[in-house]
Amino acid sequence: MHEAVAYIHEHGDALRDEHVACDEAGKLTDVTASLMRSSGGMRMLQARSHGGFETEPSDFFEWVRAVGRYNASAGWVAGVVGVHPWEVALVEPALQDEIYGNDPDVWVASPYVPQGRAVREGDGFRFSGRWQYSTGTDHCGWVVLGGLVVDENGSPGPIPDLRHFFLPRGDYEIVEDSWKVMGLSGTGSKDILIEGAFVPEYRTIAHGPLAEGEYASRQLGNALYQLPFGCVFSAAIGSALFGIAQGALDRYRDYVRNRVSVSGVVGKTDPYQQEALAELEADLAAGIVHVDAMLSEWGEQLAKGDPITTSQRLEFRRNQVRASQRVLFGVDKLFSRSGSAAVWATRPLERYWRDVRTAGSHICNMADVVYGRWADHEFGNENRSIVMY
Repeated sequence: MHEAVAYIHEHGDALRDEHVACDEAGKLTDVTASLMRSSGGMRMLQARSHGGFETEPSDFFEWVRAVGRYNASAGWVAGVVGVHPWEVALVEPALQDEIYGNDPDVWVASPYVPQGRAVREGDGFRFSGRWQYSTGTDHCGWVVLGGLVVDENGSPGPIPDLRHFFLPRGDYEIVEDSWKVMGLSGTGSKDILIEGAFVPEYRTIAHGPLAEGEYASRQLGNALYQLPFGCVFSAAIGSALFGIAQGALDRYRDYVRNRVSVSGVVGKTDPYQQEALAELEADLAAGIVHVDAMLSEWGEQLAKGDPITTSQRLEFRRNQVRASQRVLFGVDKLFSRSGSAAVWATRPLERYWRDVRTAGSHICNMADVVYGRWADHEFGNENRSIVMY
């Protein structure tokens, strides 16, 4: 077990105690963020050249799951924010120096949705826009945002230039009171607002080439950074879901062990409640093994100099979203078998169910489009086969 994972388990009770406080604050509490920083988990995918650990992806995903098990919102932040150092390892060295030069523990927020518009100006861009879902943003010193390069009339041109734009904390505004949701309230995934900030070109990276692995040459000899961006990001999101589901399982075990219904049914001996528990335990374990094993095999493949194919990427996404769906349905079944007592907001199972369902709404955990893209590729419909994260 990696020391960052061990740290989380050692401080699991403290993280769990902050779960409700995070939700009530609408962001991670300082105690929660401090525990995550102290574990070192956010630096697991960070380049050694800039204070990171460059661990195996499976160790990072285990850390994300551990955090989510004890505190759902913290686990979501662990997955979303914790994967960004992987991308930062592929940007221009000068940008890496800026981000980590003063503090290797600095966090970078997102999102990647291209809601910004950038107009060329000198050696950079004049950038504006508003984005939702900037997870963990109150505790981050930088943000990476999706945007489209346009001309002065707002036209993107015949070939869209989609980029990720990196900005320091002073160049953007966090819109307070913009995160009102049913679950994962403690992630503080607030809106980001930018009005005409200047972004030098070296603080950008093109989305298409990043997704296709064209920047991997900046980290030659390290299989970690040769992995496909979309799959690494999706695995991190899926791992957060798995961790939250494990937390739901823990709380369900505590609940059903002493539950006796109004009709006298004893929860721990009721075959229907036993079935729901067994199915989710098995599906969760299978999903974790499946995702970790595929990425581990890819590491061995890349170490031999063999690139990851489009077929493999689509197969990974197919398997990962299927694993996520099984877990989502499993938690739903647990909740439905728990009776009306489980709906009380004063009891933890209701909170975990809302958190799991909110996590399941992320595009990385939604199956429909991924299944279609995988099938299109299988049947030769290449004009539609794209890899999505």
